[in-house]
Amino acid sequence: MKGGSAGEGARSASARPAVRRKGVPEAAEELPVARVAVDVPLPHLDRPFDYLVPARLDADAVPGCRVRVRFAGKLMDGFLLERIAESGHEGRLSFLERVTSPEPVLTPEIAALARELADRHAGTLADVLRLAIPPRHARAEKHPPSPGPSRVPAPQDPGPWADYPAGPSFLTALADGRSPRAVWTALPGPDWPAAIARAARAALASGRGTLVIVADGREAARVATALTHEFTPLGPASSPSEQAPATTPEASDRAVSAAGSAPGTSGTASGSSGRGVESGVSGVEGIAADEPEMPDRVVPVAGAASGACGAASESSGRGVESGVSGLEGSAADAPEASGREALAVGAGVSGGGSDAGEEGGGFPEGKAGPEWAVLTAEAGPEKRYREWLRVLRGEARIVVGTRGAMLAPVRDLGLVVLWDDGDDVHAEPHAPYPHAREVLALRAHRAGAGALFGGFTRTADTTQLVAGGWAHGLAAARETVRERMPRVRPAGEDSELARDEAARSARLPGLAFRTAREALAEGPVLVQVPRRGYLPALACRRCREPARCGECAGPLALASSHAVPHCLWCGRLAGDWKCPECGDRQIRAIAVGAGRTAEELGRAFPGVTVRTSGRDGVLASVGSRPELVVSTPGAEPVAEEGYAAALLLDGWALLGRADLRANEEALRRWLNAAALVRPHGRVVLVADSALPVVQAVVRWDPVTFAERELDERRELRFPPAARMASLTGTPEGLRDFLAAVRLPDGTEVLGPVPVGTGRERALLRAPFPAAPALARTLKETQGIRSARKAPDPVRVEIDPLELI
Repeated sequence: MKGGSAGEGARSASARPAVRRKGVPEAAEELPVARVAVDVPLPHLDRPFDYLVPARLDADAVPGCRVRVRFAGKLMDGFLLERIAESGHEGRLSFLERVTSPEPVLTPEIAALARELADRHAGTLADVLRLAIPPRHARAEKHPPSPGPSRVPAPQDPGPWADYPAGPSFLTALADGRSPRAVWTALPGPDWPAAIARAARAALASGRGTLVIVADGREAARVATALTHEFTPLGPASSPSEQAPATTPEASDRAVSAAGSAPGTSGTASGSSGRGVESGVSGVEGIAADEPEMPDRVVPVAGAASGACGAASESSGRGVESGVSGLEGSAADAPEASGREALAVGAGVSGGGSDAGEEGGGFPEGKAGPEWAVLTAEAGPEKRYREWLRVLRGEARIVVGTRGAMLAPVRDLGLVVLWDDGDDVHAEPHAPYPHAREVLALRAHRAGAGALFGGFTRTADTTQLVAGGWAHGLAAARETVRERMPRVRPAGEDSELARDEAARSARLPGLAFRTAREALAEGPVLVQVPRRGYLPALACRRCREPARCGECAGPLALASSHAVPHCLWCGRLAGDWKCPECGDRQIRAIAVGAGRTAEELGRAFPGVTVRTSGRDGVLASVGSRPELVVSTPGAEPVAEEGYAAALLLDGWALLGRADLRANEEALRRWLNAAALVRPHGRVVLVADSALPVVQAVVRWDPVTFAERELDERRELRFPPAARMASLTGTPEGLRDFLAAVRLPDGTEVLGPVPVGTGRERALLRAPFPAAPALARTLKETQGIRSARKAPDPVRVEIDPLELI
């Protein structure tokens, strides 16, 4: 990228002064020009600017360091991308004001990746760098660097991967320095953190690292605990059966405490032999030597990787050809293994890796060790930044964190892992709104690294990666799935309707009560409720008109049986509420939350302990004693010996949402809860048994459902089969934007439609060949409107989660 002048609104000095003027600093003798990415979020200024390096800052002004510059008359932060001998600007250049820190926090690899992400999402480089680099903490930089870990031996056996036909070959490829890419459909049960830890060790054995992204701090702590057991020296004769369980509830509790996590967070593949779980295994063995092209959803923008933010990393220019297309491949095509690292991403920072025991001793569970760091937002700025610096300096070869760590500067990345990619917490809520799945796929593509996208379900997006040949399915055989899965029964099946006519409409049908009563004799019972709170939605008792606030028209709710109705938007109490339609003052419940459900179950099962887990307090684990655990989706605690049964209530609340991904999200939440039940345990699903998504739960067949979902979206041309962009703003701003934008051929405009008070939304749909052009023209239009200071900003989001 050609650098711009640093003097837009700034006073300038000569780039090459013939005679030194009084009061003007002397420029550095070698490479006197610094190309700086100034922290300016304005789209029309999204380019690097050239500055002169004063001689006094010559030693500290290294590529990647933080600097302060004068821009438009103000002192601004920025990052020094590179130093060059001459500037293309013919006018005078300003000098750097100071070097904030000589620590090179922006690596060439992350700079080039950030530039590409900004271009792909019609955003700015400054926005991406704010996501990639945490705020500086000076005291953390004073910690002296420690040597990185030595290479560890490869796992002697596949461990949890032995349950998958292609699992051993996947580990072998990682240990040999190759780059397999797989979409992993995990077996039910608590073993997935141990499987991730074993894959990270295999990558580290070849000198490479692993990036594992999980949804919240509890999952990050489970992965950290699994890494602790994986790297605890056991001697050459040890086997997995001799190791302590990697994810016991007690260990998870200690890990959550150590990590500082707070309650709450947040077409059929070609060559497949059939539809179903078995199809996830096909194509794993005997993969052709030719590398398939990257699918459109992860193809880099042309030219985006080249020199936009300084010199790219050594691997940034390497395409898919540098990796292996599937789980087997030619060693001759593999990238060099020397010095490559592993990154595992979770929800917080756990520090003190240098305090771990040396070889021959163990490491504290849930904490960072010599080989890994845990990045969490709850750890505090200093501790988080200190752990991030360990990753930057190569001291930590594996990183565990959440979405915020997806751009962590891991050296020589060899494997990226994303767990449960369908969880909406993986979508970044800040501009330019990238999804962790796309970021990791892009990192794997650019670095020639392996990839493992796993979960109990499969999304249409990862199914698209399999169908396009970028990744291959990794699933267990049907016989193994049947041995591990619980028995799932819909409450509305014919046999139950004959026995209980109210089973189809009852919230807690007789089957659910019988199952809970019988299972409580064996252990804990999980009750999943989609809504939090007590009575989160109210209506008029007489006319059924929804009850709304008289001030802001927000929905009314009840916090307890003795509470006064209050507004969920403004918080105003509505003790004098009166129905505007019929004048009645009595209310009834439209929906029931987890709090009311726990109260009802307490009455139905006297003498049984009822515990709740949700936003107000998340339980990390429960014991094996009989008790009822009422939880909202995503907050289910792990049971010590697995749940004896699970009740999945209010299926209509998940399936009735106006969302393109409603069925996919319902399946994900149901299977995530059912996976915590013991093998052959009982699961009651309160939903219509005739629905395909319910049948997918009964058969435990998420692969077939995902393939069907992808086929339907292809017919309708919805993501991931097409590229969509969302434009949101005022009616005037949206009309101005649509009048100015030059859309590529084949792009459709859907809307605008109202999305709130004074706001409208329009959707743009384009075929994938036109995706780079669509992002480019949207960014250009944003730049034009920014340059002329348009009064009504428009939010641009590529492939938003919510389309309806």
